[in-house]
Amino acid sequence: MPVAHKTGTVKSKQGSNAQSQKAPAAKAAKAASKKKDEEDGTETGEGDEWMQGKTLIKPPDQLDLTEAELKEEFTRILTANNPHAPQNIVRYSFKERSYKPISSVDQLAVHFVLEGNLLHQDSDEARRQRAKQGLPEEKATVETTVAEKPETPAAGEEDAGDAEEGGGEERADSVESKAGKKEQKITNQFNFSERASQTLNNPLRERGCQTEPPPRANFSATANQWEIYDVYLEVLQKQEKNKEKAKAVPKKDDDKGKKKMMLVETQSDDITKVAKVAKIIERMVNQNTFDDIAQDFKYFEDASDEYREQEGTLLPLWKFQYDKAKRLSVTALCWNESYKDLFAVGLGSYDFTKQGRGMLVFYSLKNSTFPEYIYPTPSGILCLDIHKHLPYLVAVGFYDGCVAVYNLKEESLQPIYKSTAKSGKHTDPVWQVKWQKDDMDNNHNFFSVSSDGRVVSWTLVKNELVFTDIIKLSLEGAVSEGPEGVQLPIMACGTSFDFHKQIEYLFLVGTEEGKIHKCSKAYSSQFLETYNAHNMAVDAVKWNHFHTKVFISCSSDWTVKIWDHTIRTPMFTFDLNASVGDVAWSPYSSTVFAAVTTDGKVHIFDLSINKYEAICQQPVVAKKKTKLTHIEFNPVYPIIIVGDDRGYVTSLKLSPNLRKKPKEKKGQELPKGPEVEIAKMEKLLSLLREPEISNA
Repeated sequence: MPVAHKTGTVKSKQGSNAQSQKAPAAKAAKAASKKKDEEDGTETGEGDEWMQGKTLIKPPDQLDLTEAELKEEFTRILTANNPHAPQNIVRYSFKERSYKPISSVDQLAVHFVLEGNLLHQDSDEARRQRAKQGLPEEKATVETTVAEKPETPAAGEEDAGDAEEGGGEERADSVESKAGKKEQKITNQFNFSERASQTLNNPLRERGCQTEPPPRANFSATANQWEIYDVYLEVLQKQEKNKEKAKAVPKKDDDKGKKKMMLVETQSDDITKVAKVAKIIERMVNQNTFDDIAQDFKYFEDASDEYREQEGTLLPLWKFQYDKAKRLSVTALCWNESYKDLFAVGLGSYDFTKQGRGMLVFYSLKNSTFPEYIYPTPSGILCLDIHKHLPYLVAVGFYDGCVAVYNLKEESLQPIYKSTAKSGKHTDPVWQVKWQKDDMDNNHNFFSVSSDGRVVSWTLVKNELVFTDIIKLSLEGAVSEGPEGVQLPIMACGTSFDFHKQIEYLFLVGTEEGKIHKCSKAYSSQFLETYNAHNMAVDAVKWNHFHTKVFISCSSDWTVKIWDHTIRTPMFTFDLNASVGDVAWSPYSSTVFAAVTTDGKVHIFDLSINKYEAICQQPVVAKKKTKLTHIEFNPVYPIIIVGDDRGYVTSLKLSPNLRKKPKEKKGQELPKGPEVEIAKMEKLLSLLREPEISNA
């Protein structure tokens, strides 16, 4: 058997050698696989005995598991995530101005990189390199497959003979066969490579915003012939009115007049519909434009006050201006008590040689670019006052001696009440007006003071103003001779006045001669007290909001004085080195007041901190020649408004040092409310009276 096996193998080798020239490579591989199977069979047959004698050896530390534990399956989830990839990478976001963690982490790990340069052998560059190196061009061989047939000895001999005879011919025709079968060429496994790369998919981002749905309203109506008829009648009536108005226009401007009247009629209805919406949009645009100022008004606090011991600063906010009022001076300022962002500005002139028109405008902090209300006046305005409980009523005093009352609810630009020569108007400029409580018949009334020496009470009765002279200011000891030698007292010129906050009948009047008279509504013939206050005209006199005895006055003689109405001499005197245009008490502290001077500076004092100097002295005008005329504190917000002689109104925010509140001491509880401010002022008064007692 072994010998036969060897001869068989030799024959097979010889046969294979004889047929190798003609038979394909697949046939040779088949014979080799058969030979391998025979060898494997002999080995497996011989190795049975060795397998029978093999024994399994169990390690001593092997666990003994039950059948249930052996059958239990443990699943492991394999992911494509790279365990070594960092998860805390941050990048700087220029949009949010901060470092933000990256949500997408690159999980791709590169194990092997080989940079090379491969060229296709049939490309032009490959041919150039072969020609340069002198290498022969390689000819691709085309593999052909021949169908396998059952082997027989005769067939084998014929194939061998054919191979001997025709082998040379087939080799000669190999080039021709390649050229004929180029169209059927398949992809070569040796010079073809497939390239692929994995790219990073950018994460999807969604951005959305939610808005409030617009208001909706259901409307339904039925249109019949009568309603259609009425509408046509209204249109016809409008056309007839337009024709009548067009006839009244002169012939030269006939065509222009017609067009204008038609445009006014058609546009008026549309404008009234859009006016409210346009005003809201205008405020929105302005608040976006001046957003930095709005943020400062609401949130900014000057941190540098911590490093200043007692001094404070003023932060400029909005600047209010109306183009048609550039040449007019700010002659009056007044905040609205009900709407804290609304204030009125009176415009006129203090140059009495250039008197002309005036204007009453209302501004809001929500819109600094254009006034909310505009009322042009034929004469310059010198003073105004807004009613505390009826914020739509405004009393105004004019240079020509008239007083008037405007109603903001009315669409008309004319006042609803105005004094005339028949109704007792003043003969000289009206310097101040003040609303008072309603009379016994619940009629509204206000008071006015003028250079003609009269303090007059005006009552709103139906459609007219009824006047009553409260007191006539006269100079003491000064008389003039009238007709037939009658001695007439010379009248003093009133320039300012103010009513007591608690005692209704008590009021103060400042005069052009520099004196201050304490008067009563009940006595019209004499003064309760006269103070020799200033050397020039008293520009303002005002009672303290908290303490009932204290009032303040200012004058063009450069001084500001604080008084106790029970004492004829001033308690404090401050020289500001320039004419003082106006002074105002703060609404939040009994010891804080502010004054403006003609050199463009604002002076703020706090007597509880410094009794001798201002804690803030700051220029607030752009040009040196600009003079400040008036100042007012907002009743709620920590801001002031300042007017100048060029028609500008500037708003300023007080720093924290200018609005300090008293600190509580250990073991002592301060009273709450206005009692705190009264206690502060009482303490100052007691300190001032101590030297007088010691000298006595």
